Amino acid sequence: MERVPALDEPLKKSLGPATAKVMAEALDLHTVGDLLHHYPRRYAERGELTTLSDLPLDEHVTVVAQVADARVLTFNGAKGRGQRLEVTITDGSGRLQLVFFGKGVHKPHKDLLPGTRAMFSGKVSLFNRRLQLAHPAYELLRGDDGEAVDTWAGALIPIYPATTKLESWKIAKAVDAVLPSAVDAVDPLPDALREGRGLAELPEALRLIHRPRTKADVATARERLKWDEAFVLQVALARRRHADTQLPAVARRPVPDGILDAFDATLPFTLTDGQKKVSKEIFDDLATEHPMHRLLQGEVGSGKTMVALRAMLAVVDSGGQAAMLAPTEVLAQQHHRSVTEMMGELAEGGMLGGAERATKVVLLTGSMGVAARRQALLDLVTGEAGLVIGTHALIEDKVQFHDLGLVVVDEQHRFGVEQRDALRGKGKQPPHLLVMTATPIPRTVAMTVFGDLETSVLDQLPAGRSPIASHVVPAADKPHFLTRAWERVREEVGKGHQAYVVCPRIGDEEDQKKKAKASAEDEAEKRPPLAVLDVAEKLRTGPLTGLRIAVLHGRMHPDDKDDVMRRFAAGELDVLVATTVIEVGVNVPNATAMVIMDADRFGVSQLHQLRGRVGRGSAPGLCLLVSEMPEASPARQRLNAVAATLDGFELSRIDLEQRREGDVLGQAQSGVRSSLRVLTVIEDEEVITAAREEATALVLADPDLTAHPGLRTALDALLDKDREEYLEKG
Repeated sequence: MERVPALDEPLKKSLGPATAKVMAEALDLHTVGDLLHHYPRRYAERGELTTLSDLPLDEHVTVVAQVADARVLTFNGAKGRGQRLEVTITDGSGRLQLVFFGKGVHKPHKDLLPGTRAMFSGKVSLFNRRLQLAHPAYELLRGDDGEAVDTWAGALIPIYPATTKLESWKIAKAVDAVLPSAVDAVDPLPDALREGRGLAELPEALRLIHRPRTKADVATARERLKWDEAFVLQVALARRRHADTQLPAVARRPVPDGILDAFDATLPFTLTDGQKKVSKEIFDDLATEHPMHRLLQGEVGSGKTMVALRAMLAVVDSGGQAAMLAPTEVLAQQHHRSVTEMMGELAEGGMLGGAERATKVVLLTGSMGVAARRQALLDLVTGEAGLVIGTHALIEDKVQFHDLGLVVVDEQHRFGVEQRDALRGKGKQPPHLLVMTATPIPRTVAMTVFGDLETSVLDQLPAGRSPIASHVVPAADKPHFLTRAWERVREEVGKGHQAYVVCPRIGDEEDQKKKAKASAEDEAEKRPPLAVLDVAEKLRTGPLTGLRIAVLHGRMHPDDKDDVMRRFAAGELDVLVATTVIEVGVNVPNATAMVIMDADRFGVSQLHQLRGRVGRGSAPGLCLLVSEMPEASPARQRLNAVAATLDGFELSRIDLEQRREGDVLGQAQSGVRSSLRVLTVIEDEEVITAAREEATALVLADPDLTAHPGLRTALDALLDKDREEYLEKG
């Protein structure tokens, strides 16, 4: 029987079934190799204490601190007398309270005497507006009295990403058990690359990252392991790009005096320099005989739709069809409306009064009536319709195209790769692909997450867009600020403008059921997020009484949604109370104010997207971020950052630094598990850029990696079957 390589050995053989089960369930670690690649998050120095003042709320933390005092409080519980142990720990400046209840007080009361140093592990919560750890696990750090735990013999104590079920020090002991296997680690880096860049060998790097003696050891290990992560990922993406260049595609070139020229002649404005530059990049790609794969990113309102529409018209000129995929019905309808308005008689192909060079623009969504749907499908299969705009309804088997030449995906992060792939499969040959996003992505993230796409950036706003003022409204600390916020909304309406009020949830029956499920996790948050239906009612009968208020959310009937959006766009409503269905693409130039309730419940890029819905006309926009979170909380700092800048790239950088890249990349790469452990896409730009160059050159010379078996093994580990399919589908 073939011997299992040491690093592929299941953990239960080394650690026993109980520990292995917890590692698999809590940390997704299954083999010796998985555990060796579970690196310490940071290191505590013997004798040094953790800074307690900036611990993140609601996160599981491990801290090294000293007990300042401990006291047992007795109170009358339901069944007689109860006890509560309160321990205050300190880092020398800040303090943190630990609490233990009931029968669990005796051991910590004996162990945690004033002056004792220990590691404490638990979830940070807020009680009486102060941070605390309830029932933390702890491990005493004894002096040199012979009782020192072996793990802590070095000067640096590794602190591992841990969970409630498995504390950092238990992970450290497990690592000790498997560390000798590191000598069998297969090196993914080609020798020439490793030696040329002076990087440590892999077994040595693994030993140094887990058991460093000095900070220099940690630096040596991290430098080497960053290269592994960056290089293996860039090789996967380079192979993807290389495979794309081998595919055939129909070159699509605009024709002189075609529909594109006719459209350009009707434009009431000049394209920005940015739009011209990006259009040229796209037209150059469309003219080649292998499929374009391009990411178009631009700020909210930078004119991406105009650029995409011109590319679509160029494809229609060449005899093909173009499809735009939108994430929601509201957005698909909005795009359809604005495209037909922009094109005018050019969108009336085959109709009385249509221009000579016109085409037909059809809408296809899941909720269309049978007759309208049948006609749309017919127009696509005959080629009568040059442009189609739709939701994932476009992907269904019944939908067939005459000659699909270009797929435009709007708000790429809302679509599964399978959906994009299914639409691309509808072309006789692979169609060209243009992916659009209004979520600005720093260059290194684009290279890492969308590394198989060429990137174009629109960073100029068209003339006539107004500035947006943003302010945080601390509703709990200063209730009169919230009163003033509603006065500001009335003032905007008084000037003839309109306003949005955005809430995190809907507030109907189904919503309540979901809430009940989530309530266990939400205990720390004391109250459920504010809901559209409740807030709308309170505004109607309270601060905004007398104004024309309507609601919009995802569970309304599509006709009702469309009706509300149409009435709001026509100025028949003053205030729209909505969920994030308005986040992308909704364009009402007369809407100048937005109040976001419980703004701390939204992500940074989502807040930036929402804010982009106001200030779209000539009047300045106003965005008010309402939050009850205390001033010192990370949530409030996040809101302050959003209020301080309108630069989406700066915000995406802040967002990334706060959320840690793993979340961002994990999501975007369908959870590439190796994603990033030591590589930080913001700080390690040089490594990522160099790794991309090295990977591209290596794949060009040896696409099948015949000469690099170690690299092939690392790729197989990175790309299990699901991930391989994910990248295959682009």
